[in-house]
Amino acid sequence: MKIVVNHLTRMQRGYICVAGIDPATGHHVRPIPEDDRPRRTQLVRHGGPFDIASLVDLGRASHVGHAPETEDYRFNPRKVRRADTLAPQQFWELLTRVSHRSLAAIFGDDLTQRGDGCTVDVGRGTASLGCLLPAQRPVLQVNSYGKIRLRLTDGAYTAWLSVTDLRLYKDDQVTPRRELVGQIAARIAKGAGVIVAVGLSRPWQKMDDTAERHWLQVNNLHLEDDLGWQEKSLPA
Repeated sequence: MKIVVNHLTRMQRGYICVAGIDPATGHHVRPIPEDDRPRRTQLVRHGGPFDIASLVDLGRASHVGHAPETEDYRFNPRKVRRADTLAPQQFWELLTRVSHRSLAAIFGDDLTQRGDGCTVDVGRGTASLGCLLPAQRPVLQVNSYGKIRLRLTDGAYTAWLSVTDLRLYKDDQVTPRRELVGQIAARIAKGAGVIVAVGLSRPWQKMDDTAERHWLQVNNLHLEDDLGWQEKSLPA
């Protein structure tokens, strides 16, 4: 199985989450190593296979997904290799081809507005990954708590979402690259085309909630004026 990486997000320090598009089917795939979670050492900058726009051959992969995380596939990390990197325009065309104009088209009717966020209940929904062509220009900022947030709307849902794009954080995976965030926010505001890679978190329960839920988040921002912008190009 091969994927083109378009989701590359921070997790706990030292760990990342990776997902991509199967170019043969147009479906999203989240590769899950047999022995662990994906590690930061598997990034291209460290000699690994994963970066934005990388074409990665996972070898044999077994589907282990269930609603809403239907994209999960188990693979042997010793068999994985980076086959190529897509040219910028080829990458943008692939993103455009798999993108939707509504969040419901990605996640199904079980997506629920919940305050400033959106959730899907455990065991519900049709997907946990997708790409959105926003109805209005998104607003990117670092808030007063030092958290990166994106105001996103598709015309039906409007939310301030957590942004987990690995490229927007320093190597500790906690500290925002404030100057970079500001530059990207300005480019979006000036009209740069943007496709938002969105996803659902693994289930967790907020302190003031009654149940675990999958929370909508922004996994990555893809800008038409800087296609295939990669993690390896950033300073440590």
